[in-house]
Amino acid sequence: MSVAAGLVSAAEAKATKVRWIVAGLMWSAIAINYIDRTVLSVAAPHLSKELSIPADQMGFILSAFFWSYALLQIPAGLLADRFGQKRGLGASVGLWSFATAATGLATGFYSLFAMRLGLGVGEAGAYPSNAGIASKWFPDRERATISGLFDSASKFGGAVAMPLIVWLMAMVGWRMTFVVIGAVGIVWTLIWWLFFTETPEKHPMMNKAELDYIRGGQAMKHGEDDSISMRWYELLRYRNVWAMCLGFFTINYISYFFITWLPTYLVREKGMGMIQMGFIAALPLLAGLVAEIIAGMASDRIVRSKRLSLTATRKLFLIGGLTMALCIGLAAIAESVALTVALLCVAKAGTTIAASQVWALPGDVAPKNMTSVLAGLQNMVSNFGGVVGPIVTGFIVVKTGSFNAALLFSAGVGLLGILNYAFLLGKVKPIVARA
Repeated sequence: MSVAAGLVSAAEAKATKVRWIVAGLMWSAIAINYIDRTVLSVAAPHLSKELSIPADQMGFILSAFFWSYALLQIPAGLLADRFGQKRGLGASVGLWSFATAATGLATGFYSLFAMRLGLGVGEAGAYPSNAGIASKWFPDRERATISGLFDSASKFGGAVAMPLIVWLMAMVGWRMTFVVIGAVGIVWTLIWWLFFTETPEKHPMMNKAELDYIRGGQAMKHGEDDSISMRWYELLRYRNVWAMCLGFFTINYISYFFITWLPTYLVREKGMGMIQMGFIAALPLLAGLVAEIIAGMASDRIVRSKRLSLTATRKLFLIGGLTMALCIGLAAIAESVALTVALLCVAKAGTTIAASQVWALPGDVAPKNMTSVLAGLQNMVSNFGGVVGPIVTGFIVVKTGSFNAALLFSAGVGLLGILNYAFLLGKVKPIVARA
């Protein structure tokens, strides 16, 4: 064999890394997702004044996103599994980006409400599609790594959204801010359509070594054919599906405190000024971002080492993360501001450690080619935790005049999550349709 031929053979044997470019696109989609859903919250004072929208109407506008977002999780997952995640995620980002940009043309309550509903319709497809992509494009041994990575983008998006949007509004005004932020997503959509293929087999940049690494490391090999073994509602017959949904509800109940009530808590209970609060409120999100990436990688390393089974590893990180999240209750009785903030950072990091496994579970458990719909079902239920949590917290604060009882109640919800994952979640393995 010639030297040239030997070099070619060596190059072919070395696996490409196309799947990590896909991972970068998945991550950036979620980061854009969270920036887009935050724009209206920052712009609300200006919108309310310029368009003469009272506080009660603005409340409906802000909540409209969750109506369409939560209710369309299952349909979005079904469409992604049926027509492919390339179309699912591409259409999702394109639709929500158009809705964001169009919000800059709003003239009053009805147009703002419609655009906010449109944002929820678009964003409903993001997480279910990403879960489906992870099941096709990554080996099982990397599932928690990629899940933790793409979900960590939500914390990045939440942390950078506030200063970024405030700066843009100061530069170009609130209307053009919506247009600019929406345009970023539209550019992402074009890149996605040009680069991504439905399965790794179809990608021109991927060599055989990487493809063998991906498919050789998958138990289910999602996407190799179009077979679907059951209807989506039949998933509700399985204990693990209920455990996944209920457990994620408890995680989101705690998580949504950090993006809804935390600023008010820091100002009202801890006496912080707005600028100080802005920086401090970002710390738990940043802590969560780092913790989630590390947790995903660490759990995959444990699974690969075979020191623990897949079930034991998932439960270790789910229960361990929620145990850390109980620190939100300790924050209620901490006297110093520094200790309170530290405990809140630990609590938020705990929810993201658990979340790194939450987004791996659909790929672990779903029947063949049903990862996206199972992820959508899980995310739909979890988002009701996001809807209920802020309402219950507000009710408790009004009744008691303090956040302490609300934080302790959140810790109680976290304890229920621990019990759920310890006892209701069974062996983590793919669902096989019953005869």
